Amino acid sequence: MNYLEVFRAAAPEAALAITVLMVLTVDLVAMRGESIERRFQAGALVSISGCLMAALFTFTHYGQTDPLNGLLVVDQLTNFLKLVLLALTVFTVLISASGKFTEHVGEYLALVLLGTIGLMLLISAEDLLMIFISLELASLSLYILTAFNKRNARSSEAALKYFLFGGMSAAFLLFGFSLLYGLSGSTNLAQIAANLAGKGTDPLLLVAIVTTVIGFGFKVAAVPFHLWAPDAYEGAPTPSAAFIASGSKVASFYILAKILTLGFAGAEGSAVWHGYAAGWTSVIAVVAALSMVLGNLTAIVQSSVKRLLAYSAIAHAGYMLLGVLANTPSSHSSLLFYVITYALTVLGAFGVVTVVEEATGGDALANFAGLSRRAPGLSLCLLVFLLSLGGIPPLAGFIGKFFLFSAVVGTDADHLGLLWLVILAILMSAVSFYYYLRVLKQAYVLDAAENAPAIKVPPATMCALLLLAVLVVLLGCVPGLLTRSL
Repeated sequence: MNYLEVFRAAAPEAALAITVLMVLTVDLVAMRGESIERRFQAGALVSISGCLMAALFTFTHYGQTDPLNGLLVVDQLTNFLKLVLLALTVFTVLISASGKFTEHVGEYLALVLLGTIGLMLLISAEDLLMIFISLELASLSLYILTAFNKRNARSSEAALKYFLFGGMSAAFLLFGFSLLYGLSGSTNLAQIAANLAGKGTDPLLLVAIVTTVIGFGFKVAAVPFHLWAPDAYEGAPTPSAAFIASGSKVASFYILAKILTLGFAGAEGSAVWHGYAAGWTSVIAVVAALSMVLGNLTAIVQSSVKRLLAYSAIAHAGYMLLGVLANTPSSHSSLLFYVITYALTVLGAFGVVTVVEEATGGDALANFAGLSRRAPGLSLCLLVFLLSLGGIPPLAGFIGKFFLFSAVVGTDADHLGLLWLVILAILMSAVSFYYYLRVLKQAYVLDAAENAPAIKVPPATMCALLLLAVLVVLLGCVPGLLTRSL
């Protein structure tokens, strides 16, 4: 084993680990007597510097390496996705810097960085043990981040639900992994597929498929494993909810697609209309359809914008599962384009909610009334983010759906066996316009209460939101900026 090569491969994660210690030291030693605002500013500066250093190490690591036989695989795609995760972390830190939800600034930023380390290791893993360890490192950080607002009882309740559902899903996932190891004699995904080749759909393999989908269905908030998401999104500090909705989605969908397509190669089955066959595609098809229908229909009746975004995330998980289901190179690249642009968009949407919540004391629809007159720049960002989530051209959300649906239809172009899922997705996308427009109606049509003051947006948060809005527009108009790296 070449330890120098291992260290080079893990240099971005090592840089973030050092940054965690620096953030805690700066906050506990140098900034302890300062105001929360100044402590957040100092912690954010250290955190962003660490992310930039990790990005530099990621960017300068060329070629492909696998020094630990699947435990840490580094190639061009994993490096790019790590850069995406680091960018999402930077935006999360900038959005958090204006918050007053906690006095434990150093601990909060350290947990955000630890969650990022877990997600980055997860992306590089092609071994069941490393996948599980990385997933739990990220998950434990997210559980604690959900409970970070001690002034709000809903935050503790949401974290408890998140933790209990997460523990149960981890048990299912670990059980499925143990079955895979028992059937194949290996924990490496490529070796598992090679050892299971030609054995058909063994009953134990089907159980492993179902339990693995259950475990990851929780992580991506797909129906019927979504029950934690609305409460967690609503009760968690809004920047924490933003990180859960963005960074964890990118890593979870990437590793889910890798496990199903690489580890379960040969056990795909079929999900075409009137042609179902046992395998993981049929399971994913059912979960995707349920997620699209329930997520969109339930979002219609929500009065809390954070709960609305939670059910929207469930619906978008259904769309993203179509990219996993199609199982072609074009569908995989379309899935990554969709999940990255969705992460940028939903992070921006939660950033707007953070500002409104700080200014008005809540996230109900009524709190957004007259936003276009109280904070024109903020309302413009909200317009871009919600229209992109709805799939309005020429924004990134429209291009993402176009690429994804086209890839799914092209999978079975002769018989159009997956067309039923695409039609359902388009119909549910049309439904989503209604609840996104409800929020925009409050912001642009209705008036705020009398004497409602203008909303002051912190400069760092405003810069982050404007940059996210520009990226959403730019990736919609010039998608090649992103697709050439996928």
